[in-house]
Amino acid sequence: MSQLHPLKVLNSSHLSEKASLAIQNANSYVFKVSSSANKLQVKKAIESLYKVEVEKVNIVNVKGKTKRTLKNKIRKKSDWKKAYVFLKEGNQIDLSIE
Repeated sequence: MSQLHPLKVLNSSHLSEKASLAIQNANSYVFKVSSSANKLQVKKAIESLYKVEVEKVNIVNVKGKTKRTLKNKIRKKSDWKKAYVFLKEGNQIDLSIE
């Protein structure tokens, strides 16, 4: 298992309707992560960057969509990986842009 730098593991936070409901109801956050990252690397990256305690991490592989171009050619968007990070009680991550 190769060690990735925490900034290489986390690509960005993923904000969607489902992700915002997860933040409100389950104290969990959703991040786009590197396709080679595993649960342990994501947990260590979140704990070191945001200084919080992580309870568990769930990872989902998201398949890229196929799109048609103007000339009726089929293009496929890249597959990517999404991590649901559940925090312990009393911990919170501020994802707002200032």
